[in-house]
Amino acid sequence: MSLIHIQNLNKYFKVLNRREGMSGAFRDLFSGDYKIVKAVDGISYDIEVGEIVGYIGPNGAGKSTTIKMMTGILKPTDGVILVNGHTPYANRIRQAQIMGVVFGQRTQLWWDLPVIESFKILKEIYIVDQITFDRHMGMFNDLVGLKPLYSQQVRTLSLGQRMLCDITASFLHNPQVVFLDEPTIGLDVAIKAKIRSVIKELNQTRKTTIILTTHDLGDVEALCHRIIIIDKGKILYDGDIKKVTILFGAYRTLKVQFDDFSNSTLNDLDIKLKKRFGEKNDISIGQTEEFWTDVTIDQACTPLSDVLSLVMTNFNVFDVRIVEISMESVVQKIYNGALG
Repeated sequence: MSLIHIQNLNKYFKVLNRREGMSGAFRDLFSGDYKIVKAVDGISYDIEVGEIVGYIGPNGAGKSTTIKMMTGILKPTDGVILVNGHTPYANRIRQAQIMGVVFGQRTQLWWDLPVIESFKILKEIYIVDQITFDRHMGMFNDLVGLKPLYSQQVRTLSLGQRMLCDITASFLHNPQVVFLDEPTIGLDVAIKAKIRSVIKELNQTRKTTIILTTHDLGDVEALCHRIIIIDKGKILYDGDIKKVTILFGAYRTLKVQFDDFSNSTLNDLDIKLKKRFGEKNDISIGQTEEFWTDVTIDQACTPLSDVLSLVMTNFNVFDVRIVEISMESVVQKIYNGALG
């Protein structure tokens, strides 16, 4: 039997249609005007023991809602969800013994206590014997050199140090499955590499099943063989990551900040790109951040250097960055039939 079995899983929320202003807020107290939001809409899949699965999609896609149902925090509206043969929400205490969770924006460590005291508290909560605890702590110290951090208060740790400690805490009781939600968010390249190596090592040595939710395609490529792409509560793709990386690995986004940006700048840029590279080029233009213009390019069709040269020659450019294609762009291209 699969470690995680999900079949026709749904989660709907009843949301009040709110009005504006103070008078609207008062009227909302007695309103019966609700709408149904389908956060998760009929998804099905199985995850086997020892898999590392990338569970990805844009903000609001339904990733966190699914994770909360798998951990027993939320009860599904309907459908089947089994983790290790049990329904998660039916017995959360028993299920917590086989699970570990890391949230990139939150911590399970005690803010004002030294790091080692947080680990000792978790040892008691999860009923980990002293021999196992010492062995696990020794292994994590060998992997990432945690010992110098033991005496520091959690609130004094850098973001990277705290994430290493949170990952240690999530694996401390040797869980069967660990949910990692944005484990490398906001971290520098060196710390990201260290966290990825730790996750790989623990998966290989302990056969721990890992569900990774992230917007960083680098994390997914480094760790996962299988990905599940979800958007608007529905699964768009479930399969080998190689198919996705072959299609989207050559994509890059050129982020440009113009000295004299105006509404006509985007139109002018679009005209020049079409004139230089043709009407059917796979280049998209948009503004995703204030003051930045994004030009997304498939390098297999259009050399990035040629696009950069055109931009620098024809416009007054203040700053330039080159980044991987965004998750939102990947999802949009899948919607448009990129995976066939």
